[in-house]
Amino acid sequence: MIDFRTEPSRYRHWKLSFAAPVATLAMDVDENATLNPGYELKLNSYDLGVDIELNDAVQRLRFEHPEIKSVIITSGKERVFCAGANIRMLGQSSHPFKVNFCKFTNETRNAIEDATRNSGQTYLTAISGACAGGGYELALATEYIIMADDGSTNVSLPEVPLLAVLPGTGGLTRLVDKRHVRRDRADFFCTTEEGLKGKRAVDWNLVDEIVPRTQLTTIAARRANEMGARSNRPSGEGISLTPLARTIEERRIVYQHLTVEIDRDNATASLMIDGPAGAPPSRLEGGLDADFWPLAIARELEDAILHLRFNEETIRTWIFRSRGDSGLVKSHDAFLAANADDWRVREINLYLKRTLKRLDVSSRSLFALIEPGSCFCGSILELALASDRAYMLRGSREGDEPIPANICLTEMNFGPLTMCNGLTRLEGRFLGEPDRIDELRSRISNSIDSMTAEQLGLVSFIPDEIDWDDEIRLAIEERAAFSSDALTGMEASLRFGGPETIESKIFARLSAWQNWIFQRPNAVGEKGALKLYGTGSRPEFDPRRV
Repeated sequence: MIDFRTEPSRYRHWKLSFAAPVATLAMDVDENATLNPGYELKLNSYDLGVDIELNDAVQRLRFEHPEIKSVIITSGKERVFCAGANIRMLGQSSHPFKVNFCKFTNETRNAIEDATRNSGQTYLTAISGACAGGGYELALATEYIIMADDGSTNVSLPEVPLLAVLPGTGGLTRLVDKRHVRRDRADFFCTTEEGLKGKRAVDWNLVDEIVPRTQLTTIAARRANEMGARSNRPSGEGISLTPLARTIEERRIVYQHLTVEIDRDNATASLMIDGPAGAPPSRLEGGLDADFWPLAIARELEDAILHLRFNEETIRTWIFRSRGDSGLVKSHDAFLAANADDWRVREINLYLKRTLKRLDVSSRSLFALIEPGSCFCGSILELALASDRAYMLRGSREGDEPIPANICLTEMNFGPLTMCNGLTRLEGRFLGEPDRIDELRSRISNSIDSMTAEQLGLVSFIPDEIDWDDEIRLAIEERAAFSSDALTGMEASLRFGGPETIESKIFARLSAWQNWIFQRPNAVGEKGALKLYGTGSRPEFDPRRV
């Protein structure tokens, strides 16, 4: 089982050091500490275990270290920065693992960019030695790239010529959309094994600055301090991300505020969210820690999403349910909105946003069931808005809560929790209907019953007690009968209407192409490039373009 929980004392591949306001995150991969047997992580190449640690470090730097205003990513090894994703690891991995691996590494790099853009914590890269493939993609996620000018240090994206696949963690998109590398130059760069170095790398905007190797550390620290001087991060105490409590059984995963029930016969996972047990703190000072409900539920949902992606590949449909007091969810949302300028609240909102984005790009069918006793309000309502379908019980059932099911909107539904295309889920739901958004905003904090929710377009169907069980059962059985590949393509296309951003291009376009290429014989066939890499034999390609 793959466990995404870790903390700095358990890191095997990263060394984190502090000289406030700058932190240094040095990649120093232990080549024998692999997630699975059968390969070695030579030349600072990485597998999922390396990136799990990086993801944890990025989260902790944001929450636990307000004094850190810039972060330098560098190598802890001589003469190599990072050789990218480990090829032998990819070659022996299943197709779903490869795709989910690329997705997770993309999400980690997005979190680095998000920290730079929204948290006043700017990342930069100092490259010494070969920086290839996923290593250069890691650098592309940072705001500024400094490279040693020593005749041997270079950057490259050699996946097309060497492996017959794509730079799977956003490299193509970041080259042209983020660094604005000219298309013809990007074409050459991505089809040459050797990469580029020195002045040409700067001229082509592949890196920002080249310096003598002996001055790399000094100049990187200087640039980090210059960037940190523009940060609005305060000094003070952070929020310690204490270990996440979790119990895993054969068909059940239990957190403090979330319970996941696994039904392998029907290929479903039911995620029951428990609303807050009490009101939010009356004041900010001393009132926020890892047990603060919005932060706790974000962490638990994130862990559950990642666990289900990697460890429960055959579970096709995730069903979201909730229980609790909607008024308490509403009060926590109001607390977040009222204190949005506080850096800790800002980070909690951003964490919720990133967790919901993970849900949007997960290749699983998403259903929400809204019943009496549910607390689909505000930030929790986002789970229903993110779902492919939402069912809301009309009326009540014998033995249920006496109050029929209801939902409510809060300020959290109108801006803080946007999708990767930059739209709120309401805006994505009602493309081209700005008046509808204005009408919904006028209903903030109001209790909305099933009939009104259907009229407003907030839910898909409102079966009554007689039809409820049969409709849900048929929907789940129908989903299980369809091609999983077709569903993945359909859902990813339908979830991201409207404008494109770098993130949506990576997930809705690049990931789809990589998914396809990872199944093609030119890459993974017996004579494909990924299979034969390192054997001395040359791949044999089918010349047909499709």
